[in-house]
Amino acid sequence: MVKWIVAYLVAFAISDASAQQLGNYSANPYAPNSTGNPYGAGSPYGQNSINNPYGRYGSQYSNDSATNPYATNAPKLYDSDGNYRGRLSSNPYDPDSVSNPYGRYGSRYSPDSINNRYGAGNPYLVDSPTNPYGNGLSIQGDDD
Repeated sequence: MVKWIVAYLVAFAISDASAQQLGNYSANPYAPNSTGNPYGAGSPYGQNSINNPYGRYGSQYSNDSATNPYATNAPKLYDSDGNYRGRLSSNPYDPDSVSNPYGRYGSRYSPDSINNRYGAGNPYLVDSPTNPYGNGLSIQGDDD
């Protein structure tokens, strides 16, 4: 048991070292870490906000942006259990993009997709970005 805990902590530290927390992809307008809160992580003036049209993660010209339809390094989404939920990207050709209608994370039929009302996008799940009272999904950007 102790070996498992140590291995988990080491793996978490390694994965967390190269990522930057950008907030939670959520419709909750009251949670401070929610992208749905215009005074919190969803501020259009925040340096690392996906809603800032001039920032690294919100500009339509940045390769790291959620809004660039050609981005290849968009932020990653994770649920509260640490499960990968795809890239928060408007690129319909990226296989991991939540905007790819044929991909695992973008198809409305895939249980791993936030676009599936009965899967990861279920509005009654705490982790669902469509739950107006939930936590949403953690957004991780690459830290250069």
